[in-house]
Amino acid sequence: MPPKKTIRTIPQERTPMQEQDPDIRATNFAEVTCGYTLEEALREAERCLFCPDEPCVRGCPVEIDIPAFILKITEKNFHGAYETITDTNLLPAICGRVCPQETQCEGVCTIVDTLEPVAIGRLERFVGDMAIAEGWESVPYVEPSGLRVAIVGSGPAGMACAADMAKAGCEVTVYEVFHEAGGVLKYGIPDFRLPNEVIDAEIDKLRQLGITFECNTLVGRLFTVEQLLTEMGYHAVFIGTGAGYPSFMGIPGESLAGVLSANELLTRCNLMRARDFPDFDTPLQPGKRVAVIGAGNTAMDAMRVCLRLGAETVYCVYRRTRIEAPARAEEIHHAEEEGIEFHWLTSPVEILGDDDSNVRGLRCQSMELGEPDESGRRRPVSVPDSEFEMDVDMVVYAIGTNANPILGQTSSLRLNDRGYIVADESLATSIAGVWAGGDIVTGAATVIEAMGAGRKAAAAMKEYLGLRDTNVVYLPERSGSDGKRFGIDLHEHDYARVSV
Repeated sequence: MPPKKTIRTIPQERTPMQEQDPDIRATNFAEVTCGYTLEEALREAERCLFCPDEPCVRGCPVEIDIPAFILKITEKNFHGAYETITDTNLLPAICGRVCPQETQCEGVCTIVDTLEPVAIGRLERFVGDMAIAEGWESVPYVEPSGLRVAIVGSGPAGMACAADMAKAGCEVTVYEVFHEAGGVLKYGIPDFRLPNEVIDAEIDKLRQLGITFECNTLVGRLFTVEQLLTEMGYHAVFIGTGAGYPSFMGIPGESLAGVLSANELLTRCNLMRARDFPDFDTPLQPGKRVAVIGAGNTAMDAMRVCLRLGAETVYCVYRRTRIEAPARAEEIHHAEEEGIEFHWLTSPVEILGDDDSNVRGLRCQSMELGEPDESGRRRPVSVPDSEFEMDVDMVVYAIGTNANPILGQTSSLRLNDRGYIVADESLATSIAGVWAGGDIVTGAATVIEAMGAGRKAAAAMKEYLGLRDTNVVYLPERSGSDGKRFGIDLHEHDYARVSV
């Protein structure tokens, strides 16, 4: 049993994490935050009260046993802490860095009413990084089931589903359209926030489970979803392709040279290594005066990338205030420290071009906040006669993404009016044997929410495939002598798989 603690007996201050100096980090792609030392991790772990009601576990989309892994840290049983986390999450070094813990597990921490919450994300990262450095593995013995599962997309949802299905004994193949696995983790998040070597190390742990990654494979063009189930012989399919189709505003000037989406900018810089030009032959002409439209995490990434690529001035243009900005507070803080200029309550109305069709400016108007809209945020309303021009030579859109239409165009999957895949509560789609989860179903969400969807779909897939899973097969209402015959649950009697 953990020692009894109270608010007064734990360390009162949240343990800070060391960071690169803003003036130095704005010139490189090395990770901004340095992670906890052993002493810092032990001190922060002492701040956990080990509450019996465990609100942090309920706040985690994949339900990591947070008090248990923190207790093991206090006992210096770091490998045990890693085993506890990886029972439900095989990507602790990633999630510890990019999950919005402040609105999930840390947001409901018991001590938050009095003190800053326990730094759960930083402790998870500490354990994940130690596992990578020490070469720890979490590979259970798996009895092959003879069943084959295809995963479309190697992002967080696909990887979480793949891991659970591999642990259930399935032969799992992950199809990825890009030349490297990782999905949005690889193409959408810069190294200074999530280093590539961390992603690669976590993916290697999936390969140790026997998962195969087939890159450079565009499902819907090389073959269809239906062909996976028929000609290619898969017994079940999970679609976790994300939503990477960029949105634009539809204002004049969007066809000018120097206008691009944050997705294109980040993919060229991160995955295709334009940041290392000319060592990597990926063209990306950075502007000197860049305006990034939007204020989410992707916008913050795009702005900070432009700064590191050599931009002299980078502006954030957002039609609401800082309070409504969807980006994590930490990301906005880091951007401000690095010199990003924020133009709150500002909305573009036209992109201006020169005689050679290059961007030369951005015409904007001032906004004010009116009544709340359907999202609960106050609706921005234009201020009359408030237009002004900004002197810029590049405009980057980071105002959200949509579903890529390829799968919908090449299969009989039912889509909603926005082009996202329709799935039921178990994440089953309109095609029998096909599940979908993550951004391709919900629209843009967080890494850990996508992973939660992947695990939820995996549970339903295992039940569909008849794989023994005590969390699915033996439900409480089936227990007792009335629910069994010869010691076998009635639900499993006379079960046979038929291929038609």
